[in-house]
Amino acid sequence: MGENETGPTTRKKRVRPVVRIGILLMSHHVIFSVACYVAGVVALFLLPVLAKNTYISENALMPGSANNMLSNADVTDASKLVSDIMGLKAKSENAGIEVPLILGQHITNLGAEVSYHRFHPKPDKFHLLHFFSSHDVKVVPDNVTCSHPGMNTVGIIRAPSGDGKEAIVLVTPYSTVGADMKDALSLGVAYSVFSLLSRVSWLAKDIIWLAADTRYGEHESVAAWLREYYSPSFTSLSEARSKICPANRDDYNVNQNLVAGKELPDGFRRAGTMAAALVIKVLSGNNHAEDTLGMYAEASNGQMPNLDLINVVNYLAVHREGMRVEVEMLWSLMNSKCLRMFGQVIELVGNVARSLNPQWRFGIPVADYVEGAATLASSLHAQALGIPTGPHGAFRDYQIDAVTLVISPKVSVNSNAKQREFLSRSGRLVEGVVRSVNNLLEKFHQSFFLYLLTGPSKFVSVGVYMIPFALLIAPLPLMAASLYANGNKPGASSNLQDLSSNSEPPIAPVSILESWRWLGPAKTVFVVHAWAIVVSVLPSFISKIQNLTSTTSLLSWILLSLFSLHLMYLLLGSRSNQQGWQVLKSVTISVAFIGLCLMSIVNFATAEIGALLLVPLCLMTRPLKSDLKASRKFKAIAGIFCNLILGLICFPPVTFFLLKGLAGGYAGIDIGEFWSWVESLWAWNSATYLYIVLVHLPCWVLCILILSHPS
Repeated sequence: MGENETGPTTRKKRVRPVVRIGILLMSHHVIFSVACYVAGVVALFLLPVLAKNTYISENALMPGSANNMLSNADVTDASKLVSDIMGLKAKSENAGIEVPLILGQHITNLGAEVSYHRFHPKPDKFHLLHFFSSHDVKVVPDNVTCSHPGMNTVGIIRAPSGDGKEAIVLVTPYSTVGADMKDALSLGVAYSVFSLLSRVSWLAKDIIWLAADTRYGEHESVAAWLREYYSPSFTSLSEARSKICPANRDDYNVNQNLVAGKELPDGFRRAGTMAAALVIKVLSGNNHAEDTLGMYAEASNGQMPNLDLINVVNYLAVHREGMRVEVEMLWSLMNSKCLRMFGQVIELVGNVARSLNPQWRFGIPVADYVEGAATLASSLHAQALGIPTGPHGAFRDYQIDAVTLVISPKVSVNSNAKQREFLSRSGRLVEGVVRSVNNLLEKFHQSFFLYLLTGPSKFVSVGVYMIPFALLIAPLPLMAASLYANGNKPGASSNLQDLSSNSEPPIAPVSILESWRWLGPAKTVFVVHAWAIVVSVLPSFISKIQNLTSTTSLLSWILLSLFSLHLMYLLLGSRSNQQGWQVLKSVTISVAFIGLCLMSIVNFATAEIGALLLVPLCLMTRPLKSDLKASRKFKAIAGIFCNLILGLICFPPVTFFLLKGLAGGYAGIDIGEFWSWVESLWAWNSATYLYIVLVHLPCWVLCILILSHPS
């Protein structure tokens, strides 16, 4: 008794269940990694099945609750505007100035305010801080030239029942150089609605009609007007041009007003804060029995408008105007045999489930699955590129919900009767959307901002599409921890098996030097990522060299990148060949996991596609020499083959050409297309460019180093 009281007591240290589960998963990390990746891929293919029907979350929108007020007089005025614009085609020498002036005259006749916005295109030059700088609103002297400036025509209706603090924007892109019937009809549709709204008493928000000059691109004209609207410059374009160009060189001289006989209003007019924007475009006839409405919603870096705006447009177009609504899809997937086989399996499982319990509504028809998968792939592709699919993208940069509506008539509109019918139906659609947005007392906030479209009335919310991504990247931290334990402690594999059981965890002394072995591999990873920063800025210098073709620019970029990598290794003295490859792979996987998680916040679609490629490369990479020394030759050869194939596929240019070939065929592919694609990414401020050069490329280089490790 006394000995028990005075003697030392020994108590077993119990491992917590969470730690025990983690150690168990680490000891079986291969099975867990394969299971998670396969589950992530399957979950991604199941997204069209898990898609929900769209619904309107904001009750105040009330689409279709009021009768249309668009009258025959409004349609007649719009038809007259179309005829006036088409009559200018014979006067090519003055058509560029007369179209804005005719628009201004018609707007003035309605009693609305009119102004003209002159702009020059923003130069597409690579800037080192292009992705982190604010909107460029200053007048750059090099950008002000003696060439013709673009001219936007702006009409504003002040709301009789509002306080002037909010506004709705209607945008109609058109060509002032050679306006055709499509441009004239686009202007006619917007003018019919603008004519109606100029005389109604229920309008609570100001109406802005922007007739955007597309001589420098649809997006640029809208973006230039928005920059001036929200961040005005105190030096006008006319003053800047007067210092450079003679007065007789300005074709938009204020004395050349051919319509009103007085000077054009040069002051920039504004209304309230923009609540929403609709971009209206008209295309040639379609092959369907009804008018077709195409919706484009993707903005820069995967941003999407509030889903309620798309739902209102879709509801009014289908249920009020009888239009066929379409969204973009990858047509090359419509004939995919793999998708059709997967759809047949899902349909079979759904039929079996309904036979067991009629309330189990799992599975959709094969045709619906293939169409939903093709639409989902198109939505992922458009968001991953980070490039707007229309002029609406300029509004989303200012957190304004906007969508582009592309209307295609079912028949030719050359006759006056067909033209009036088309203007009336399209005008009623736009009127209904404006009335719904006019009912809002605050900005769109009820519905989703993060979603993927699988059809005009089907969507996948953020809570669903994050599941495949989480499954894809789940093996990365577990594999990194397992590799670190095996690489840092020689007997860690047996210890992991012991800890996964109920036995007492062993206590073994670890030297300080062994516990800091990760510093060497971390230095290698740091050097490679520092090199990636250098690679990201090299195009800014290559683009300054004159008369370089796309192919020459790409080859120069690759050669300079290889030279800079060799130089940095010589200067920083990183010696990866003398380090343990397991710890190096552990640090590489950890950095890849962090990069993918950060990219999922900026652009989920890019992170999803990146995880599909990067995760198997990081998990399967191991030194080729260790596979050659393995006793099982077939397994070793299979591992070497898989590593080489993954290393080739994950090289960014090869990945680009493979995806491009799968989408549109491999005929006529040019090596310089990759450089042109990269140029478009940085011109549009796409964060995908940063992901490729700062996350994907350095991880690929590190995996190549691991493959060549003399283990």
